[in-house]
Amino acid sequence: MQVLDFGDGHVARVARPRRFADLAAAVGELGLAGRRPVLVVVGGASGLDERSKERLGTLFSQVLVPVATAGNAVVVDGGTDSGVMQLLGQASWTDGASLPLVGVAVDKKVIVPGDASESGGRRRLERHHTHFVLVPGSSWGDDSPWLARVATEIAAGAPSMTVLINGGEVAFQDVANSVAAGRPVLVIKGTGRTADRIAAALDGHRTDARAAHLAGSSLVTAVSWPDDAAVRAALEKLAASQRRAKPGP
Repeated sequence: MQVLDFGDGHVARVARPRRFADLAAAVGELGLAGRRPVLVVVGGASGLDERSKERLGTLFSQVLVPVATAGNAVVVDGGTDSGVMQLLGQASWTDGASLPLVGVAVDKKVIVPGDASESGGRRRLERHHTHFVLVPGSSWGDDSPWLARVATEIAAGAPSMTVLINGGEVAFQDVANSVAAGRPVLVIKGTGRTADRIAAALDGHRTDARAAHLAGSSLVTAVSWPDDAAVRAALEKLAASQRRAKPGP
C-alpha cells in the first residue's frame, strides 16, 4: 500500500485497483473493510466560482460533515482539490472531524504529491482526504462507476446515501450509478446546474430528458437550500429510513 505525503502534515493511504474484482482487496488494503455507513458526495468540480464556494461553505461545515461524523460514516467523493471536494476536505479539517474521507479519481487525470511535471489538464488531489482509490481510465467520468462501487464495497450492506450538490455532465452519471446501485440520492435544490435541473424535473418541469429519467426513480428526492436546517433534517430522515431498511446482522 502506498502512502501519499502532502508535506504539510497530511498523509493519505492509496490503493490502485485495475479491475472491479480488485475492489474488495483495495478496500481491505486501505483499512476500510467492514460494515460502515457511507455518505457519497457528488457534484460541481470546475463549475463552482469563489462566490459559490463561499455561499456553500456552511452546508459542508454545519450540515454534511457533522451528520457524517455523528453517523460514524465514511465519506466518498471525487477526491480532487476543486469544487465540492475541496469544500468537503476543508470542512472536515477545519471542524476537527475524524471521519474517513475517500477520494475516487482516474489515476491518469490527477497530480499526486511530488509530481513536478506539467499538469496537462490534470487536477491535484485534495490534501485533507485520508484515503484515495485511483482507478483506470483516460477521461473525467471514467471514475463514476468506480465511485459507486467503492461506496457499495465499503458499506457492505450498511446504510448509504448520495448527496448531489451543483454538478456538471459527470454528475448525471454519478446519480445514475447511485440509483443503479440501489442507493438513495438527495438532490440539493438551489445549488445550481445539474442539481437544479433534476430538482426541476422532480417538481414536474420535464424539459430535460436526462433529468426527467432520473427524477422518475423513487430513490431520487430533493430538498431546498440555503435552508441548512431543512437539508440536515432531510439527511437525518433518509439515514433513519436506511437503517430501518437495512438492519444490522
